[in-house]
Amino acid sequence: MARHAQPTTSTSKTAAKVALTTAVIGGGAALLGAGTASAATDAEWNQVAQCESGGNWQINTGNGYHGGLQFSPSTWSGHGGGQYAPYAHQATKEQQIVVAERVLASQGKGAWPTCGTVLSGPTARTAPATPSTPSLPKLKQQKQNPQADQAATTGDAIAQVKQNPELRGAAEALEKSGFQLDKGQLDLFNQNKGLLGL
Repeated sequence: MARHAQPTTSTSKTAAKVALTTAVIGGGAALLGAGTASAATDAEWNQVAQCESGGNWQINTGNGYHGGLQFSPSTWSGHGGGQYAPYAHQATKEQQIVVAERVLASQGKGAWPTCGTVLSGPTARTAPATPSTPSLPKLKQQKQNPQADQAATTGDAIAQVKQNPELRGAAEALEKSGFQLDKGQLDLFNQNKGLLGL
């Protein structure tokens, strides 16, 4: 075509081409953007927890960070964690992830600079409420003779100790000395007799 010849493309055709190109490029960018805006999965949070705390969601090492995702107390409470537990290590895994999603939305992956690189985008989650402890039924209390109860408990405890050959000598020496066990000592024994092999 000669330099002085009139171009064959009309203004309307050029505008249509520009619009089509913009739509294609814009649509492609939207598709690419959709991939990075997906929600962080439980598997991703498990990876972060594995990296941060060895996967222990109830960890409290005394370093000032708590739970599987190692929340500082200010980050935990500042992102609503206090509604679940005073510290992250006292909350469930699900509750920690709910708070982590809020942190991810406000601070990004940089909240976990080393371990957060595996995370995709945040998503709003809700965690089940902390289960309430069922109340125990009230037992009818009977009037008892505390001295008789203690004597029976003392006798039972000493009888159990005498069955163990390693402790028999100590029990016999206790009886010979006339020493009386009080309730606190009996409670301590009964709580720990499994350690003695009884």
